[in-house]
Amino acid sequence: MLGAAVVVMSGSSRADDVGCVSTVFRMLSPNDKICVESFKDPEVDGVVCHVSRAKTGGFKGAVGVAEDTSDAAIACRQVGPIVMKNELKDGDQVFRERTSLLFKKLQVVRFYDKPNNTLVYLSYSDRIIEGSPKNSISTVPIMPWGK
Repeated sequence: MLGAAVVVMSGSSRADDVGCVSTVFRMLSPNDKICVESFKDPEVDGVVCHVSRAKTGGFKGAVGVAEDTSDAAIACRQVGPIVMKNELKDGDQVFRERTSLLFKKLQVVRFYDKPNNTLVYLSYSDRIIEGSPKNSISTVPIMPWGK
């Protein structure tokens, strides 16, 4: 289905569905929803992120041609020892998912705040012509992982 989540950039993570809640009831077609997905940073072991975002229902949503809003939130946490697989570059894309048939996508990029030893994850929505200023960040201080 064209509206299915598709990760197309190499190095980006694939999201796992966590759950959804309906926000708008539609009698004969799928409801509008807020869904939560989780993904792991492909270059940093020990970090998991959760993204919540709006998904448009209705007949357009059912066939994958609806455009989702730019509303999204992100929360990332350390879930184990943090191991950086390679040298990190600021602005590296760690997640991408289409939010319309062709031109709009939700992205998560990572920055390394070296002076504070913290990973910063930024979620935002963009389009080819015009993006949205709506964004959300989450920080993960790199801490020792004990037993």
